[in-house]
Amino acid sequence: FQLGARGSGITGEASTVRDSVGIRGSFFEEYGTFVWRIVHGDLGQSFTTRQDVTELIGQAAPVTASLILGAGVVWLLIALPIGILSAYRPRSLLDRTSMAFVLAGVSLHPLWVGYMLSWYFGFKLRWVPVNGYCDVFNTITSCGGPVQWAYHLLLPWLTCSLGFAALYARMVRASVLETLHEDYVRTARAKGLGEWFVLRSHVLRNAMLPVVTMMGMDLSLAFAGAVFVERVYGLPGIGNLLFNSLVRRDMPVILGVVVLVTAAIGTDAVIASKILT
Repeated sequence: FQLGARGSGITGEASTVRDSVGIRGSFFEEYGTFVWRIVHGDLGQSFTTRQDVTELIGQAAPVTASLILGAGVVWLLIALPIGILSAYRPRSLLDRTSMAFVLAGVSLHPLWVGYMLSWYFGFKLRWVPVNGYCDVFNTITSCGGPVQWAYHLLLPWLTCSLGFAALYARMVRASVLETLHEDYVRTARAKGLGEWFVLRSHVLRNAMLPVVTMMGMDLSLAFAGAVFVERVYGLPGIGNLLFNSLVRRDMPVILGVVVLVTAAIGTDAVIASKILT
């Protein structure tokens, strides 16, 4: 198909995708050249900015990595205490309240959650900023350093982690509840060990195995929610880059992002299988 000045942002005569990426030959030759370039880090050039796709992704990747990794820490901090307390108090008021939180967290879209949090905590209370990103390693400017970096990412972390926190709270509750009825837990209690020692050394050590496995895979799958979060808070990450490339029909950038996310999911799947074995 043709990519003209209106579709791709390129001025002048229309050109095809094959002309833009410079790949010629049969299907197998073109695919072999494409894979060879990917292995060597050559993802082509952007149609709109003429920058290397590798460079564009390299600039956006730290922002998305900060968002997803920070959100992973936040959803574990939320899910672990809720899941453990619900398992120790099944069918109690706390358990029923946590299950209501799970239902709400799974049902609410991250785009809506982001707008609601930014409106209440950003515009109404003015506690935290609602947009922008500060570099964690840039301590020269006012918007830089670890403090400003975390301060600007508080709302994005909370928005991105809400749905996963709800799912993990349910998972932790089920895993801990099952482990509490194991014979080795009863034996540890019969020996007179304290409840905290039993929980830390016997229950959590075995109950967290499926949680750790799923955590490795969900960190890559969280990219789907990160696309919406980056749009809400104006973060210059891969999700925002992908959205702008889709609007401009910038095929090399779209292809580069897809390759990166696919590689990340595949790597996490391998790591998760190693943990299980």
